[in-house]
Parts: sequence; structure tokens; C-alpha cells
Amino acid sequence: MPAQWDLIVIGSGSAGIVASKTAARFGARVLLVERHRLGGDCLWTGCVPSKSLIAAAHAAHVARTSERFGVTAENVTVDFARAMGHVQDAIATIEPHDSVEAFAEFGIEVAHGDARFTGRHSLEIDGTPHTFVQAVIATGTVPRIPTFPGTDSVHMLTSDSIWQLDELPKRLVVLGGGAISSELGQAMGRLGSDVTIVNRSSRILPDEEERASALLQATFDRDGITVLHNRSATEVVSANGLSGELVLDDGTRVPFDRLLAAIGRNPNLESLSPETAGVAVTDQGYVDVDASLRTTNKHIWSAGDVAGLPKFSHVAGVSGSVAGTNAILGLRRKFNEQVVPRVTFTSPEIAAVGLTAADAVEGKHRVFTGEHGATDRAIAEGDDDGFAQIVVDSRGRVLGGTIVGPRAGESLGELTVAVSAKLSTSTLASATHAYPTFTDALWNAAIADVQHRLQSGVVKSGIQVLVRVRRAMLGTPRA
Repeated sequence: MPAQWDLIVIGSGSAGIVASKTAARFGARVLLVERHRLGGDCLWTGCVPSKSLIAAAHAAHVARTSERFGVTAENVTVDFARAMGHVQDAIATIEPHDSVEAFAEFGIEVAHGDARFTGRHSLEIDGTPHTFVQAVIATGTVPRIPTFPGTDSVHMLTSDSIWQLDELPKRLVVLGGGAISSELGQAMGRLGSDVTIVNRSSRILPDEEERASALLQATFDRDGITVLHNRSATEVVSANGLSGELVLDDGTRVPFDRLLAAIGRNPNLESLSPETAGVAVTDQGYVDVDASLRTTNKHIWSAGDVAGLPKFSHVAGVSGSVAGTNAILGLRRKFNEQVVPRVTFTSPEIAAVGLTAADAVEGKHRVFTGEHGATDRAIAEGDDDGFAQIVVDSRGRVLGGTIVGPRAGESLGELTVAVSAKLSTSTLASATHAYPTFTDALWNAAIADVQHRLQSGVVKSGIQVLVRVRRAMLGTPRA
């Protein structure tokens, strides 16, 4: 007889791991299915390796630019193989947390192989049948590969395969103008590659605040990274499968030693046969889910990238918790897509949550900005180009904002809590903040809104009355 499980989770990335652990903590009998390596993209090809590479690139950049602090580092060199060794060391350190043994401690059983649905409550793993009461699809996404002429003649790198490099490409051409291309392009440039980014949009990171994009572009210019805006590739010419020329829509030919595609990701449902289980997919190929992450089969849920949610590991983790809880406890908790923080880990970091200044509606919202140029910590560190910007409603409630600068992702935590809990700028302004920190800019933006409200309308009139009453009560001091 096929093995029967309370919950089968397909995919061991952030969404699948959290869904499995959540269900196991409730006492469910859980099977976690993984085709390749436990830990998913975040561990092997995403968050961990990219931030490790960025750390190495930052170290090289600091060494080269430290003279402004009176510190001279001569003959700075980069051993790319050792830098990639640091990347692999970071992966190896974290990997045991996502091992079979670690899951066993939660009572979760792991099966390696390809899963394929055979019915509404059944699937096969490499031909072995299993049945389930509930299931969670958490198979993630895979890098999108361009298909213009000549792409089949070159071994194109992606965010999955770039970690196999052991030599630094002298000339790296990157397709795409989003977060992945920006992070990897800048890191490789600071490690010594001559980087060209081909961007279809008119500016880098087109979904972020225009000023944020401009600050990043200025840093790219200083780093010597070339960005070709409003350009797209039409052909690639390669003689050896690695190096060649990229032909653009205006006829420009850009030579490269390696070509990196960072143009987005596609849902990964290969061989799963969701339709056999009565699970519908969207026109874009994602699993079709409702607000509680339930699919068109009421016993199957989906979480993370494959469910069409914002493509961040933290979103995958939280949605995995929602799906696992709903499946085992029969709840209908909803995943809140309105409060999703995002960080692009470039230099400067660009972080945002909720509404941005571009979303603000005149007469309905107010926007206040704390400049790093007036932030003591930023001045002390010689890195004062950034800012912290908040969007508030007429009652002073924080609805979102953007932070640009060093460790912006850390400063974003306070802003995310404020948006999630619907806190007012009065609450932020009245909290004592540590000094000097980059968070001062966010604090000062909140204070600016409080001062605005104190100087307008009924509040201003009330304050003036209190001042006059207080003056009358105290009278004129005697000599």
C-alpha cells in the first residue's frame, strides 16, 4: 500500500522548509520531497552565495578607496578563487541547518527524487506511490534564459551557475537591469571584471524610487561599470561557447568573455503535473492560489515563488508558515502582500516597504525625507549621499518608505514594523533612538511629520491657546 502522510511538501527552499517545520510542530506526519539539494536557491545559488560575494567585493572596494581616510593600501589584488572559496565556506557553514538529520529532529522525513501528482490525494516520487491528506507545492522558480538568435551557441551564466566560476572573467556582460543584475554586476566589477550591463529600461532598478536609481547609477559610474540603457540584445555571436560579441538593437557589438543573464525567473513546475491533482495554473504558469494560499484543489496549498508571490526568501518563509498552518489546522489565514520589505544589496543598499513617494497621492499622503547629508553617522563615515523617506497618511500613520545607504536593509526593519503595526510618526518620534546611527535619518523624517502636524490646523490653534493660558497662570516673574 502507498505510504500516507498528513502533509507532503514538495520543494525544500525557504517556503518548503518553513511549511514542513510548521506542520511538524503541530504534530503532523510530514514528508519533504526534494529533487536536488536541501536548502533551495537561497542556500545554494541565491541569498547566501550572493551576499558572500558582495562581502568580498566590498572588502576590495574599501581597500582601494581607503586613502580618503588617511589609510593607504598599496598594490591591492584580488584572488578570485579564494573569494569564491569564501562563498563556498559560507554555504558549507549553513548547510547542516538544512540537512536530513536536522529535519529528522523535527520529525520530518525527507525523500529525494522527482515528484509527480497522480491524483487529487496522491503522487509518485521516482515512481514510488504516496498518498496525502494535504500537500504544499513549494517548488520555486528557475532563471529565465533569453532565446534570441545565437543563445544556443554560448554557455550563458545565470544566478544559478555563476558560482561555478573559478576564474574572474576579464569582460562580463550582464543582461538585465533589476536587483540580481545590479548586485552581481557591481560585485564582479569591484572584484576586477570589466562589466557592461544591458538594460531595457531607461534607468537601473526601474521599480524603485527614481532618486534611489540615480544614486546607484552614480556609484556604478564611479566603479567603472557601464550601463547601456534602453537597449536590448538581438543576437549573440560566439566561436568557442564562452566568449564572443553581443549584438544590440542599435547595431552596437559588445565583446564579452562571459555572458550573464539576469532577466527574471520562471515558475518551476516541470514534471509535477499539477493538473492531474486538479491544481490550476495562471496564464503566467504560476500555481493559482487564493488569499489563504489554497489552490483549486482545497487539499493542496502553495507557497513562495511558484505561487506567484514576490520573489524574496523572506516572503517564501512567511508564506510557507501560512500554508503549513492553514493546511494542518484548517484555518484560512491570509498572506499579506501589502507589507513586503525588499532590499537590493548593492552599494548603496536600496530598501523599501509599502508605499513609496511615487505612490503618494497629493492631499491624501505626505512625504518626508531625512537626508544622510544631515545625519551625523553618515557624515562621520564619509558616506552621506543616501536618505530615508517615509510616506504617511493624513493622521500621521506610516504607510511605507524608501531608505538608501549603508545597511539600509537593517534600518528598514523599524519602518517595516511601523507599516505592519500601523504606527504613527508620533510613536516613532517619541521612541528614544541610539545615537549616532544611520537610523537617525528615518527618525528625523518621522519628527518632521510630527512638527508638520503641530504647526497646522486645529492642533496649532490648540497649542497657542495652551501657551496663552499657561502664561496667564504663571504671570510675570518678580525681580
